[in-house]
Amino acid sequence: MFDDQEIERSQTIAPALIKAIRESRISIILLSKNYASSSWCLDELLEIIKCKEAMGQIVMTVFYGVDPSDVRKQTGEFGRAFNETCSRSTKEKRRKWSQALNHVGNIAGEHFQNWDNESKMIEKISRDISNKLNTTISRDFDDMVGLEAHLEEMKYLLDLDYKDGAMIVGICGPAGIGKTTIARALYSLLLSSFQLSCFVENLSGSDNRGLDEYGFKLRLQEQLLSKILNQNGMRKYHLGAIQERLCDQKVLIVLDDVNDLKQLEALANETSWFGPGSRIIVTTEDKGLLEQHGINKTYHVGFPSIEEALEIFCIYAFRKSSPPDGFKKLTKRVTNVFDNLPLGLRVMGSSLRGKGEDEWEALLDRLETSLDRNIEGALRVGYDSLQEEEQALFLHIAVFFNYNKDEHVIAMLADSNLDVKQGLKILTNKSLVYRSTSGKIVMHKLLQQVGTKAIQRQEPWKRHILIDAHEICYVLENDTDTRAALGISLDTSGINKVIISEGAFKRMRNLRFLSVYNTRYVKNDQVDIPEDLEFPPHLRLLRWEAYPSNALPTTFHPEYLVELDLKESQLEKLWQGTQPLTNLKKMDLTRSSHLKELPDLSNATNLERLELSYCKSLVEIPSSFSELRKLETLVIHNCTKLEVVPTLINLASLDFFNMHGCFQLKKFPGISTHISRLVIDDTLVEELPTSIILCTRLRTLMISGSGNFKTLTYLPLSLTYLDLRCTGIEKIPDWIKDLHELSFLHIGGCRNLKSLPQLPLSIRWLNACDCESLESVACVSSLNSFVDLNFTNCFKLNQETRRDLIQQSFFRSLRILPGREVPETFNHQAKGNVLTIRPESDSQFSASSRFKACFVISPTRLITGRKRLISLLCRLISKNGDSINEVYHCFSLPDQSPGTQSEHLCLFHYDFHDRDRYFEVDSEILFEFSCTPSDAYEIVQCGVGTYGEEIEQISDWSNASEEIETENIFDDVGQYTDRHPCKSDKVSKEANVKSHKRKGFWNWLHRR
Repeated sequence: MFDDQEIERSQTIAPALIKAIRESRISIILLSKNYASSSWCLDELLEIIKCKEAMGQIVMTVFYGVDPSDVRKQTGEFGRAFNETCSRSTKEKRRKWSQALNHVGNIAGEHFQNWDNESKMIEKISRDISNKLNTTISRDFDDMVGLEAHLEEMKYLLDLDYKDGAMIVGICGPAGIGKTTIARALYSLLLSSFQLSCFVENLSGSDNRGLDEYGFKLRLQEQLLSKILNQNGMRKYHLGAIQERLCDQKVLIVLDDVNDLKQLEALANETSWFGPGSRIIVTTEDKGLLEQHGINKTYHVGFPSIEEALEIFCIYAFRKSSPPDGFKKLTKRVTNVFDNLPLGLRVMGSSLRGKGEDEWEALLDRLETSLDRNIEGALRVGYDSLQEEEQALFLHIAVFFNYNKDEHVIAMLADSNLDVKQGLKILTNKSLVYRSTSGKIVMHKLLQQVGTKAIQRQEPWKRHILIDAHEICYVLENDTDTRAALGISLDTSGINKVIISEGAFKRMRNLRFLSVYNTRYVKNDQVDIPEDLEFPPHLRLLRWEAYPSNALPTTFHPEYLVELDLKESQLEKLWQGTQPLTNLKKMDLTRSSHLKELPDLSNATNLERLELSYCKSLVEIPSSFSELRKLETLVIHNCTKLEVVPTLINLASLDFFNMHGCFQLKKFPGISTHISRLVIDDTLVEELPTSIILCTRLRTLMISGSGNFKTLTYLPLSLTYLDLRCTGIEKIPDWIKDLHELSFLHIGGCRNLKSLPQLPLSIRWLNACDCESLESVACVSSLNSFVDLNFTNCFKLNQETRRDLIQQSFFRSLRILPGREVPETFNHQAKGNVLTIRPESDSQFSASSRFKACFVISPTRLITGRKRLISLLCRLISKNGDSINEVYHCFSLPDQSPGTQSEHLCLFHYDFHDRDRYFEVDSEILFEFSCTPSDAYEIVQCGVGTYGEEIEQISDWSNASEEIETENIFDDVGQYTDRHPCKSDKVSKEANVKSHKRKGFWNWLHRR
């Protein structure tokens, strides 16, 4: 808040006052009948409104002897004063002042006429100011991207309305994620609501040297009480002091960076130590400490999104939220190097500020292999706190087992002396690893570098894991004695030539893990390997990219092998005869293009995953595969010579089978009824077996590109995704309406299809582009209002279908169909891609209205390349240039599609939200439409129409209903991810809150 009484008056608003306004968190405008007689006051008002809209500044109004309507309309005595002031100024200045007064007149405030006692009004205004300030954050935290969302989550957990007792809440997450910053901002926000407060920082650095446990706890209590009671040097002689002094006080205490249970026992052992309504906030990397102390309310701080990470870095590197020209690629490289960790982004942003591109390149090259000292120091704390066995597990994950599931790591380390299950729990609790959505163990990239640094600090003869490429090459070439070695991780990208002697592994009897790879993805042919190379006898992991020989050595015995990964190898065969393979769980021979045969795998009774993609010389899958009863994933896509696949009906565990691009495969193999994802794109398969209806777990079925496929047999009711693109199918059976789980249907490029029957209400996305014979769609009127419909290049659609597609109410969805003109139902129209609406011309228009938009796109060239995506954007802009709302859609064309062949109509819905109410209905709104790729399409006409009341029920139903959840059907499909229908991104709560703070409007419309 500011007061301009002591600022010297001049003809224009003083810079000191502008600075004061911009630095204020709240502005109170006292509007009297003479307010408008001062151009100074009116210029102040313009600056205040600008800060309100640009920075979310709070604005309060007090109407003192003037009616708010006179302020809004500049009438009465207020208006006469305004007109006199305007007579001495320009028309443009008058327009801006008038607009600002109209705006501020609509802000609900205190009216002096409603109060009998002026002092009571002032008292209420003071309370309101205090309450509003208590709900805003100190400007110290303006640079903390996404902070508001974190605070909202924490305020929910703190449950500040609960006053009957005290509460302890945890904030947990890895080092450098922003736990302390969140706690500081929260402390700043809430401290005025408590009788006493203190922030106890860096407890992990508590010095307990020379003290027993009692003395250590006593010292911590003395420090806390000295701080919270503002009495330096306070001495206490027993551990009941906190309870005695604070049990009747409402306190706010932050215990930052706790790493020892004794700290919690000393400072917050019981909630009864503190008065009703007290809140204790504990930040830590160790979730286990919180659980041990019985703290069951914990906020886990997640990593920022890619967009947020870029903004964090840019704020520190460029002092603005986006990179300047010339630095965009380098900026993305930084966020990739630091894997979105806020600490790394802040440190590097500050380090790189003001430096040139060459310096950026040099520093980034160095950082890809070594850590910045400050960052390493922060991240090492967690590693250093581990016991020896836990550190060993940490290093194994860092080097060999990142992005693996628990059970795989347990199997890999089964013959070690490590308690892997307990160790993983400790690493998770200390935020050194976390679980991905698919249940895999994930260690942050920077923590992996902490692991490699820890290995490098060890004495060479004590190292259990070898990672230095030059050291490894010396060992392999000279048969050096390395009996202590358990694992070798060799990156050949920086090595000109690797020479491996015949006895290289003979002295490595304890070696369990061997990984040879190239991080630069450049094939390295300079690897000399002897024919009689003898691998270590107890290998559990053999990962060798581009293995140079045509077969594994005859001495190879994989008895203990758990994972065999030989991608892009020169292998023609693996081995002769049958091998003991009972421990084998994963085998990956992807892109081993010379592989002609597979060995007998009947002994691989525990094999769970087999990948053979692009093994283009492979002709037959051996019958022994029929006995792999634990096989869950089988990927044989683009095995272009494959002719024979045995029946897989006995594979009770098989969940995912991908045989895309097996062009020679004519007969569909029998499959297990337990399968959930089946991909048979681009094959010669003509029909599915009738037994497929028994696959009651099947959720994803992809048959695209199979031109011989003409008839659809009964499918299981469990299906959620059906892809029939570019098949020869001539009719969609009527029974499809009974598939009540079906959400996605892709029939693009089915050139023989003439009609569509009624579809189930569950459909959320229908792509029928390039169905050149399609005439009628019986399902339009029966579809729900949230379905995306794509009828690109369906030029034979009859008039009834076209009318239904245009006129039927739809909500948060996209429709596209051939058409040259915006329909008349869109009562606001314009040529080109920009449309301006003046609300006074439309009585239905209001700040809470819902709209449908239509524009005509005309192709200027054909889209080429694999990603045939068209994206559409509608931006709503107020008269003064502020963005009000944005709606984004995109859709894909089939690979065989020539692109849109003539003009098309694109229709979609959007609305304003209640929180956008302060957008005034007498402002102009600019609708700006764009289409990408912009050089392939031109927008020739656009239109906007206002929805009637019928959409209200749809909206209410939408808000009440839950989103239909669909699994990630493209897990393991690999290259086909880019062929998924493109949908507008889900906008995170963090992004919404952040956007609302920055622009004052809810920028993104939730489509899903």
